[in-house]
Amino acid sequence: MKRKLFALSTMALVALSMSCAQAPKSAETHDTDVQAIKDLEAQWNKEYEAKDLDKIAGHYTDDAVLMAPGAPPTEGKAAIQTMLKQMVGDNALSLKFQAARVEVASGGDMAYTQGSYTMTMTDPSTKKPINDKGSYVTVYKKQADSSWKVVSDIASSATPPGPPAGQGK
Repeated sequence: MKRKLFALSTMALVALSMSCAQAPKSAETHDTDVQAIKDLEAQWNKEYEAKDLDKIAGHYTDDAVLMAPGAPPTEGKAAIQTMLKQMVGDNALSLKFQAARVEVASGGDMAYTQGSYTMTMTDPSTKKPINDKGSYVTVYKKQADSSWKVVSDIASSATPPGPPAGQGK
């Protein structure tokens, strides 16, 4: 058992050192990738403003995961599109997000953004608009055509939750 553990540990260390030994992408490619992701998120904001479901959902990979406040994780592009259809169908919907940080891995195949968002939507129980704000982290993977697609999208609300259903004013 110890030999197996030692062998697996050794292989993991060799794989890690080989991945670290790869030459990093040039600064020019890095800067181009960072700008591409900034432009992508600016376009994504416009698509939310237009409530263009197909374009919004088009940012996700087929196996992406979306984690929204107060909801279980939504897994897979089809499920994400179903969730987004309900969201963009809300007349009160307004979503804006802004990255404070964009990081691209030295290999140039993965990246993430970290920032803040503001959102207005209709509360399903009161049927009145509610405002939310919070932070997000979005993880991107570069595709074969050099485009960037979302593999994981996580939002964390900074707005305190209201009282449980049936309790309140």
